[in-house]
Amino acid sequence: MTRRFVALFAFLALVAQTLGWTWSESSRGAKAGGATPTRRMSLTLLGDVADQHPHDTDTDTTKPERFSGYFRLDRTYAAEMFFFLFERRDAADDAPVVLWMTGGPGCSSELAVFYENGPYALRRDENREVVVDETEFGWDRAATMIFVDQPINTGFSFSENDSDRCYDEACVAKDMEDFFVALLRERPELQNRPLFITGESYAGHYVPAVAYQLFQSASDGLLKGLIDFRGLAIGNGLTVPSIQYGAYPVFARQHDLISEETKDQMLSMAPLCQYSLEACDEYDWSLECYLAVMFCQTTMFSPILFESPGVNVYDYTKQCEGDLCYDFSLADEYLNRPDVQRALGVKNNKAWEQCDMSVHEDMMSDWGHRFDNAIPEMLEAGKRVLIYAGDQDIICNELGNRWWVDALEWSGRAEWARAQDEPWEVDGEHAGTIKMAGGLSFVSVAGAGHMVPMDKPKQGLDMITRFITHEKNERNEIKPREMPTRNTPFIEQ
Repeated sequence: MTRRFVALFAFLALVAQTLGWTWSESSRGAKAGGATPTRRMSLTLLGDVADQHPHDTDTDTTKPERFSGYFRLDRTYAAEMFFFLFERRDAADDAPVVLWMTGGPGCSSELAVFYENGPYALRRDENREVVVDETEFGWDRAATMIFVDQPINTGFSFSENDSDRCYDEACVAKDMEDFFVALLRERPELQNRPLFITGESYAGHYVPAVAYQLFQSASDGLLKGLIDFRGLAIGNGLTVPSIQYGAYPVFARQHDLISEETKDQMLSMAPLCQYSLEACDEYDWSLECYLAVMFCQTTMFSPILFESPGVNVYDYTKQCEGDLCYDFSLADEYLNRPDVQRALGVKNNKAWEQCDMSVHEDMMSDWGHRFDNAIPEMLEAGKRVLIYAGDQDIICNELGNRWWVDALEWSGRAEWARAQDEPWEVDGEHAGTIKMAGGLSFVSVAGAGHMVPMDKPKQGLDMITRFITHEKNERNEIKPREMPTRNTPFIEQ
């Protein structure tokens, strides 16, 4: 251990003590010696598409299958992972498969199902009841979609044994591989379909970790006949904290969220923040990683909130309203109704929460690590990588994401440096820009915040369709097969 690191560790510990931070090392989840060797998966078929709206003239009677389900994780004593599976809306038997993971860490993928890129949207009807409609721009128009509540205890996933918890991406990645193997054996029609791993926010950690786990296992021949992994997509992700934290003062000043003086003060602390996060990666000490993140949050992010009180950190053009700066109360009400939970097959009488803070705390020593390291190897193997960012997000802003992508060490780096941002249009309207080289793409989504599919649903669908079909950026936009918008309950309304 170097003297410089010892000095840094001592300094961070002193900062922690001064600011009143506390730390207790949690025990790592051990493999269950007495776990059942047979994986168990249960599926609940959701209700069919309901009556069409009066303006709907489509006579196609094809109805996609939609499921919710649980998977009992093989490594655990009693952990069950909750998920949704939505067949592509045209029920095509060759549709690609897209996994979506919501970030947090600890935030439920039902937020995406009902507010972002799922097939459902919530609203109040004339009787003030919360009802479900089918969305126009759900990503299930382009692919068969899978949404998973992970890590364990997120959303409707649960375990009553603390040793089943996850504390790092190695655990997350292995759990997701176990899930996929079980799902594809349960639903063999999905085997060897083109598979893409996607997510947003803290999924900037999840997505590369899960994708690389599948990539390695497939390369070793362990998933032969099951998985055809094609690529990954990360939206407004936290992927390389040691680079991205340094973008906060620059981005915030560009958008008048802080003063020039505050920017200079923050930049003076940026080298120490960067070094502390690099030490976290090198030594992987849980305490040091935790303290490094707390130090960087205090010096590189908190000043923005101090000088712009009330700002929505997920969209600087808005004010923060609610726990997550948005009103998701319809989901709280709907997903905690007993009839809805029965229809979804929810087990363990678990109350649904937008985000589970115990999961968030469990993953705090994972926060400071970088997860771009595996991307070059996947690019060299011909896998496709899409990094996209809404240009109004603060917390995982476009600038920080551009910086780490530009710094990526891979054989196409020189070509990437020469490539230019090109205009991207959807239905003749400006949607943002796209930069491409080799298998790597970076998309800036104009007018969107942290949750691109929520803010710009049509543009988000166009973007993911281009990516999974490997279409280049051309003026005539890709449009999925036109399908009706329907009222879509999975219980009687």
